[in-house]
Amino acid sequence: MSLRPFHLAFPVHDLAAARAFYGGVLGCREGRSAAEWVDFDLFGHQIVAHLDSGARATEHHNPVDGHDVPVPHFGVVLTMAEWHALAERVKAAGVPFGIAPHIRFQGQPGEQATMFFRDPSGNALEFKAFADDAMIFATD
Repeated sequence: MSLRPFHLAFPVHDLAAARAFYGGVLGCREGRSAAEWVDFDLFGHQIVAHLDSGARATEHHNPVDGHDVPVPHFGVVLTMAEWHALAERVKAAGVPFGIAPHIRFQGQPGEQATMFFRDPSGNALEFKAFADDAMIFATD
């Protein structure tokens, strides 16, 4: 079975800001759109920013490997080269990191590069990469 793209719809309070962030900063190709939503190609996955002027980000966090990880969040597991390129692109755009790019679980099963930041509507995103994709679901 080949991996199929996922679909995620999420609220944003400003479609122009979402277009600038997802299209400009993250480099997502824009797909279909209407007055109240925009499709984006997020590394081959379909995400849809839906206008909700009252949307407010949650501030819940859970501790993971010494960091306060925002919940909920979404993102993509990238190749290591894609992850490094995206980290540089986000830094260059001046987007503040909630959790700066680093290696989590060093020397343990599931060792991964990870970074967290928020879009203009406050939605938390995590992008990660593994040196060995066999570690994605590793437990020992």
